[in-house]
Amino acid sequence: MRFDEGYSGKVFIMSRPTHEEADAIIYGMPMDWTVSFRPGSRFGPNRIREASLGLEEYSPYMDKHLEEVNYFDAGDIPLPFGNPQRSLDMIQDYVEKILEQNKFPLGLGGEHLVTWPIIQAVYKKYSDLAMIHIDAHADLREEYEGEALSHSTPVRKICELIGPENVFSFGIRSGMRAEFQYAVNSGMYMAKYDVVEPLREVLPRLAGRPVYVTIDIDVLDPAYAPGTGTAEAGGITSKELLEAIQKIAESDLNVVGADLVEVAPVYDPTEKTPIAASKFVREMLLGWVK
Repeated sequence: MRFDEGYSGKVFIMSRPTHEEADAIIYGMPMDWTVSFRPGSRFGPNRIREASLGLEEYSPYMDKHLEEVNYFDAGDIPLPFGNPQRSLDMIQDYVEKILEQNKFPLGLGGEHLVTWPIIQAVYKKYSDLAMIHIDAHADLREEYEGEALSHSTPVRKICELIGPENVFSFGIRSGMRAEFQYAVNSGMYMAKYDVVEPLREVLPRLAGRPVYVTIDIDVLDPAYAPGTGTAEAGGITSKELLEAIQKIAESDLNVVGADLVEVAPVYDPTEKTPIAASKFVREMLLGWVK
């Protein structure tokens, strides 16, 4: 069932007609209530869906076709505008329901704080959970200007929940000095600037474990993804992110859920950001949904 029953608008390309037959559920989290610079990521999920209609259903990277994966686009969770805690509670409740049905949750953001309630839900099911975090920003603050609920804080919260030794960050090139010091002192893994090579080294350590993957579109250089709220120069290319998704798919990881966040289409009149994001979602579906 979609959140908006009777909806006849855009869904992600080749979405199955019913929730029941799906192995994976795509759902949107249109929230940007806590952003520190530019809002607009609440419009990301629907724009990614619209951009997906220009995709080929076949992936030469995975040598697979979308008809080989059963997934259902449930639409956007109707989050209450301006109410962060209630929004997070609704996200956690929904993801718990997906997991109870043994389906793969694939979330579209929305700001990065939305990953925090997802991990709370996934951790309830997988007590030995690890997380792969691909992002430009460390997101390790305890608060931002007095607010503990901020898109600058989700990874710190997740470290405190599942243990910093189970958090693996890649592509990081922005944050406070205290955040980088926390990464060193806590025992979490942080690869600065790059993604593919450090990921290749880490994946064998996670073999067989349940892993959640969160991707912030701003890990890409703004030349490839200008449509995001907090763009950071010096990022990776679209090709490198595609390779990272493929490396995860080829590994022995048990990927149990994923999200792609921080697409803010208003800042990208060329639409290259949602177009790239939709392709990444296609690869995530083909590579990670078993």
